[in-house]
Amino acid sequence: MRRTRKIVPLALLALAVAACAPSTGPDAPSSATSAEPLPGPSIDASLDLDALVAAAKKEGGLLVYDSSGDIEEVAKAFTAKYGIPMEGVKSDTPQTAEKMTREHAAGNVTIDAAMYEDGGVLVGQLIPQGVAQTWVPADLKDQIPAESRNPLLALSKATVFAYNTKLSPGGCPIKNVWDLTEPEWAGKLVMQDPLGKPTVLSFFTQLDAHGNQALEQAYQAKYGKPLQTEEKSAAYEWVKRISANKPVLTGSDEDISAAVGAQNATDKKIGFMSISKFRNNEDKGYAQATCEGMTPFVGFSYPKYVAIAAKSKHLNAAKLYVHFIMTEEGVKHEIGEGGVSGNSTVKPLVTPDGLSDWKGQLFHTDPAGLLGDLRNRQTASDFWRVNHG
Repeated sequence: MRRTRKIVPLALLALAVAACAPSTGPDAPSSATSAEPLPGPSIDASLDLDALVAAAKKEGGLLVYDSSGDIEEVAKAFTAKYGIPMEGVKSDTPQTAEKMTREHAAGNVTIDAAMYEDGGVLVGQLIPQGVAQTWVPADLKDQIPAESRNPLLALSKATVFAYNTKLSPGGCPIKNVWDLTEPEWAGKLVMQDPLGKPTVLSFFTQLDAHGNQALEQAYQAKYGKPLQTEEKSAAYEWVKRISANKPVLTGSDEDISAAVGAQNATDKKIGFMSISKFRNNEDKGYAQATCEGMTPFVGFSYPKYVAIAAKSKHLNAAKLYVHFIMTEEGVKHEIGEGGVSGNSTVKPLVTPDGLSDWKGQLFHTDPAGLLGDLRNRQTASDFWRVNHG
């Protein structure tokens, strides 16, 4: 059973989202984006893994938060391997950031480590403010690309455009991302509400940072003429048209998967959802696959980082968890339905339906733009809100 308990009331979630997004414009400084430089990662050059395990066992159990229910399987595997009780709790990233910040301020830390999909908040707030810290296992350092060590990239996942393969046996009915802005697809795109999903907002800001040319070329390919817009970029024009085309907004990828791929589905819909939900094909008899061949991308990849609570009472156990998740034995539970480990020696375990070329089919997050994502998040949020109505 995957844990879905709520961590904080809805009001606190709103506070967390607000804390994650400065109210100023993209060029104005804010407390969230004008923080001190990101501290370097901690690396124990003389790491003795056996000694770390022994020290961790003396500390007792540990608690790890993650936005994915897969953390429960990771916890079972960790406990089975080391004999150290680990509890994994599913919690949305804004809730986790809010809880860790409050615990740090109160000096009553219960969360020992966390997996973060929201890199902007991690590098712009939690690490510079001393709430969280990066620890890189010295024995694995050379297996982790230098650009992925601070913050420490545990894995990359993907959100893709998906369709019902039974209702469209000839392939995805969408061939171009601009198709979704047309009246015939009004109300037929199902996606998580971006205002509560930091990875989607970061996708929008990353598109504006380095995806405009691809969007312009896709527009030209579909309409046979250059894009004309009064918005600041092709990305903002696409977001405006998507938001105005009445997408169905949900609070979970599970709801998206059900709307698109369920056995009793009769209406063709396109889902913008995590590849992890392709597990429903086997578990629930759903019929869903990635919109293979979609121009200029079939979705986007996003990083998931791992960090330790700076005031953790189980610091060695938290370090051992980081070591575990950076190996195939640990991360396989997170990438079982698709994904790429931050450890370059760990190979992908599966190829999701329709996603045979991870590098070529997806739009990728640029880690150098994480602070920009945080800085521009409120602008993107407001833009979506105004145009969605």
